Amino acid sequence: MDTQLRDVAQGLARLLWREHTVYRERSGGVVIRGEHVRRWISLAPSGGRDEVLVRAGRILDGGTTAPARSEAVVSLSAGTTVLAATCRRLLAEAAADALGAAGGEVSGGSERPRKTRRNRKDRKDRGPHDTAPARDRKGRARKERHTGFSSWVILLSVVGLVGLYAYSVAQHA
Repeated sequence: MDTQLRDVAQGLARLLWREHTVYRERSGGVVIRGEHVRRWISLAPSGGRDEVLVRAGRILDGGTTAPARSEAVVSLSAGTTVLAATCRRLLAEAAADALGAAGGEVSGGSERPRKTRRNRKDRKDRGPHDTAPARDRKGRARKERHTGFSSWVILLSVVGLVGLYAYSVAQHA
């Protein structure tokens, strides 16, 4: 069973990911790691004669593996394509769990979609006909940009101080 499991894991790894690492677990199972997709799949002998327990999970920052979020029992006689389809389903469930744990909602239900920020270049490149109204911090559209009352007071104070300094220099000269 060990060599058969290793051969099945090698074929499955080639079918699922172009970059992968296959190694044996201490418990006798085989693990397939896809570092570039940050996922792992474990194939372990099950209680049945020709069955394997397939588990899938995420690879966390630093390379550690998160516990399996989903698992299924698959017959080896069903073929590699059935096994690959089961693995893809389990990987999708693990990805959905990862999104749910990160605060996102998989079904796209009641939460408001996140806003994307535009960088300065995007704002500069907008043409004259693409004039979306500017928005304040609460998301309301601003009518136009204007100088506030406090800005005028500060500006007039600075002008007054410069004028007072110029007057005092002119008096002493």
